[in-house]
Amino acid sequence: MPARSLVPALTVALAATCLAWAPSAAAQSGAAALRATYDKLAPALANSQFGRPMVLNSAETGNTLQGEVYGVLDRPLAKVSAALNKPAQWCEMMLLHLNNRACRLDAANKTLTLSVVRKYDIPVEQAFELSFRGRLVSATPDYFEARLNSGKGPFGTSNYRIALEGIPLKDGKSFIHFSYAYDQSSATRVASKSYLATFGRGKVGFTAIGGEQQQQQQPSGDAELIGGMRGLVERNAMRYFLAVDAYSAAPQDFEKRLALWYAATAKYPRQLDDLSEAEYLKLKRMDRQRQGGAS
Repeated sequence: MPARSLVPALTVALAATCLAWAPSAAAQSGAAALRATYDKLAPALANSQFGRPMVLNSAETGNTLQGEVYGVLDRPLAKVSAALNKPAQWCEMMLLHLNNRACRLDAANKTLTLSVVRKYDIPVEQAFELSFRGRLVSATPDYFEARLNSGKGPFGTSNYRIALEGIPLKDGKSFIHFSYAYDQSSATRVASKSYLATFGRGKVGFTAIGGEQQQQQQPSGDAELIGGMRGLVERNAMRYFLAVDAYSAAPQDFEKRLALWYAATAKYPRQLDDLSEAEYLKLKRMDRQRQGGAS
């Protein structure tokens, strides 16, 4: 199994949407549940070691690998919802990720197809293309939720479950939850071992060994952090949460959201330092030109 197989599979798992928008009655219960989660996490958010109100969780249980990020954004839920209530907007948001090189919509088949490379500097012609479907559960003033699913992925992965939800907070802020999960197989595990022995060697996530969440900016600077597949999942979960933040802050300003995303990831160099800002901007400007200049 080639080592390159794993990263595209996981990256696209985070990036998938078709967003066949269809609000449902589940919104009311979803809002109540997320509000309860916010109340429960309030102490952890207030004392977060991420440098901002944020909590990150990950787990590998049985055949399932999952990751999620909860955090407070400094803008109203209405602005987040308006920025991400259309499929084309999801394409633009997901393209902030350095390994996502192209995205196209197929209205007839109701799919969004993302082109992903195993490493940012690989030509887009060598990208993997994966398509996903999804739906908008709610886009009301009190609750936003989009759910994304794919039954089968590449290299033995399957049953992708992806969600973004949010509720309004006081003072014009919002509480956002980004999560995803997927199932692995024996083929996936073989690819994982190859990846972790090559491209993923030495990479870590954000969770300290022993269970408490930490990030790079520790007083000692040498905390032992989770590696392996959970480390990979945590890095991508963080990248996508920060993409939601950056895009919803500047949905009409391409250059600004690039700068915001890079600056946010640069705060966690131990996990997310992959390329210089100049390299990132050059790469994403090329991608935008390929997309036709959509903002």
